[in-house]
Amino acid sequence: MKISVLGCGRWGSFLAWYSAQQGHEVINFGREGSASYAELKTTGKNKWVTLDKRITLCCDAKYAVESADVIIVAIGAQGLRGFLNEVVKFDIKDKTFVLCMKGIENGTGKRLSEVAIECGIAKDKVAVWLGPGHIQEFIKNKPNAMVIDSYDHALTKRLIDIFKSDLIRFYIGTDIIGTEIGAATKNIMGIIAGGLDGMGLTTMKGALMSRGAREVARLIKAMGGNELSAYGLAHLGDYETTLFSEHSHNRKFGEALIKGEQFGALAEGVATTHAVLGLAKGVGIEMPITSVLAAVLHGMNPKEAINKLFDRQIISEFE
Repeated sequence: MKISVLGCGRWGSFLAWYSAQQGHEVINFGREGSASYAELKTTGKNKWVTLDKRITLCCDAKYAVESADVIIVAIGAQGLRGFLNEVVKFDIKDKTFVLCMKGIENGTGKRLSEVAIECGIAKDKVAVWLGPGHIQEFIKNKPNAMVIDSYDHALTKRLIDIFKSDLIRFYIGTDIIGTEIGAATKNIMGIIAGGLDGMGLTTMKGALMSRGAREVARLIKAMGGNELSAYGLAHLGDYETTLFSEHSHNRKFGEALIKGEQFGALAEGVATTHAVLGLAKGVGIEMPITSVLAAVLHGMNPKEAINKLFDRQIISEFE
């Protein structure tokens, strides 16, 4: 199987490495001039993986797209539309696209699979690959479980057959709405978890896990998905690697925010927070935890934000 991974940053380079480990012929595309591409081009490796002979590194997007059967996209979520608008100019007939990023498009509130379809990729050729796992653990041969989901059950099963291994156990996703919303919103909870760490309130993460998942479940249901997806691999299943891990960018961003420190890496949860609140407003539900994060991002005192949550009207736990 010929696989192209579009994006050669942390996650993209890992997915290229992983795909090659499963015996596939792999192309890893990166933009010429980007730091991540330059590092791989110069040294053949980055601090996570080493490219082997089955991986061709290139900066020619047309070649990468038209040479592969399955195209994995691993870039920042907010840049997906602009990127795919360029990709669809190439011959994408019969190409399957697998989106390996987590987010909701800011400004439109679109899930990333919806963005791909709007850009011109056939609905039955779009899938998502989501769930827990850090590169730092995978490359040490520490296994985890993930989910692949799509609009077509046969496509989902075919992709799992292509990518399954002893390192990643895949589950068959059956609710792409819930899978995508759950994956995106877990980054919001990651920022909040980091904030709790920064305030010395780590013990509140248990409450965050419970109430956060419940909040997301309500949104998923209102969006037409299965609320149980909030308790699946893409959301609750990804909490350990997001709310507790030293490797989580979103958690580290939240901690740095509270401590007033600079944090230079990408934290997708920031843009997702505003996009999700727009979704919630559109379907008429409250998301109090997400709302107070937005307020903190705009300058509210974190202690005041927690007090605001605690002062809410008492309700039944599963109302």
